[in-house]
Amino acid sequence: MYTISPLDKSDYQEMIEVWEGSVRATHDFLPESRILELKPLILDQYFDAVQLFGVKEEGRILGFLGIHETDIEMLFIHPEARGKGVGKTLLLHAIEDLNCTKVDVNEQNKQAVDFYLYMGFQIAGRSPLDGQGEPYPILHLSLR
Repeated sequence: MYTISPLDKSDYQEMIEVWEGSVRATHDFLPESRILELKPLILDQYFDAVQLFGVKEEGRILGFLGIHETDIEMLFIHPEARGKGVGKTLLLHAIEDLNCTKVDVNEQNKQAVDFYLYMGFQIAGRSPLDGQGEPYPILHLSLR
């Protein structure tokens, strides 16, 4: 249904727009100040730390995936593409083709938690703080 291709630095600007739109659609627990703090970190550091793959349609990025070893580090879908199989396609690529078995997700992002549980992940642990030490609990999920 969708074709997945590697993404690179030339895609970063469009990816950060997809990231921001996705976060605003799903992370309603984050204050505006936190989104603005995270945006340059994602753009200037986090994209460079992972292998990136995306789904494009008519040249536009509908969603993207970032992995490191067997960890899914990021999976973000353009708000207009949500519910159309883009996330599932990218996640199955990560699992079946890239041997990913773990993902961390904000506990307060109920839609993402439900999605990963539906796709076969289970809760393996919980941290009360996010990766930057902020009070946004993280669930550590792994495949059954």
